Amino acid sequence: QVQLVESGGGLVQPGGSLRLSCAASGIIFGIWSLGWYRQFPGKQRELVARIRTGGITNYADSVKGRFTLSRDIAKNIIYLQMNSLKPEDTAVYYCNAHREGTMMDSWGQGTQVTVSS
Repeated sequence: QVQLVESGGGLVQPGGSLRLSCAASGIIFGIWSLGWYRQFPGKQRELVARIRTGGITNYADSVKGRFTLSRDIAKNIIYLQMNSLKPEDTAVYYCNAHREGTMMDSWGQGTQVTVSS
């Protein structure tokens, strides 16, 4: 059974940084891709960044150059380093695991990120 546990959200001032972590169990990096989505009030979840099984990382245009997704394969953890945060980054961030080639998805519980002065 896939389990995703997120941590690292919180309140930060504009221009600040946060790092989100997602500890994954029940997956193999070579089969599952991992990433982060975010959800604004009243909107659908949107992709922030994803790292595929081959190691290729994709970013939403709105976060390119500011956010960095990395993974620690030994620990089964992915990190989202968020720099130069803007108020428009305020959202609930969700960790996602997707078994490539299938419709299988698992989600974390979500963590709130608030960027405000």
